[in-house]
Amino acid sequence: MDKLFDTHAHLIADDWTRYQARPFTPDLPVPDRPNYSVTVDALIGMMDAHHVERACLVQRGHVYGYDNSYILDAAHEHPGRLHPVVILDTQDPQTPALYREMVRDHHCRGFRMANARPWLLDTAWMSSPAAMEVWKTCADLGTPMTMIMFMNQLPYLLPLVRIIARQFPDLPILLDHGAMPFGMTQYEVKLAEEAGETVVMPPAPDFGIDRTIKIFEDVPNVHFKITEINFERCVAADVRAARIVRRMVDSFGPDRLVWGSDIGQSMRWTYAEKTRMAREAADFLSPDERRNVLHDNAARLYSL
Repeated sequence: MDKLFDTHAHLIADDWTRYQARPFTPDLPVPDRPNYSVTVDALIGMMDAHHVERACLVQRGHVYGYDNSYILDAAHEHPGRLHPVVILDTQDPQTPALYREMVRDHHCRGFRMANARPWLLDTAWMSSPAAMEVWKTCADLGTPMTMIMFMNQLPYLLPLVRIIARQFPDLPILLDHGAMPFGMTQYEVKLAEEAGETVVMPPAPDFGIDRTIKIFEDVPNVHFKITEINFERCVAADVRAARIVRRMVDSFGPDRLVWGSDIGQSMRWTYAEKTRMAREAADFLSPDERRNVLHDNAARLYSL
């Protein structure tokens, strides 16, 4: 059975006194408590059961905001196996120093840039002078930068990512959910349908890659994360995920794709099903390519 590295696991605590829900900013409402939990013990149990060697704990920002306490505490419990990817305020001048401390003292292995208000079509959250200091800090530390972007943002954010990636050519940059049409979330699908739009996924052979992430073919430090969100779109469009993965490997090479479960956010399938779908998505790859996509690329990017 293929060994896996889960680059995208979210934790949801069952102790709401110790780990309280928090908004990104005081003017936003306190997030509702999810009707499920994914505790650190539960995640470790699922990883053990399904041959998942390591996992990145990606901060669940829309539950805990910038309070990364739970994923940092979990990493202290399982050092070397769980690796926090934190979300911090990119506009706060104290963020670079705080992030350096997290990397030094709390097993932190990556930063995730997220727009707290994705309906605002701006770029300050990722390219203001303050945000650029965060990029520089990640480059100095050698810890990957992860980006979460929505479909309506791709036309203007992807070219900006390309510009920034060329400024920091040694910094690994990961684009969540592939940053292409088959990365469209259920939330975005719902909004589109409520607006009277019909959601149709781009067909083979390009699956929308040609008009989105193709611009990164010659930018080797940009990588792509395939998750349950991609699989959800594939199932809805009756497209075999292995075809898209093969297409991406053909465009970008076998060293630039990783897998993440999105457990704790996408809960349509069990962890057993998620890991099975990950392995099936590599069905059209060679044995070496499989190992890279399912495990080795992530281990290399996170210096493990």
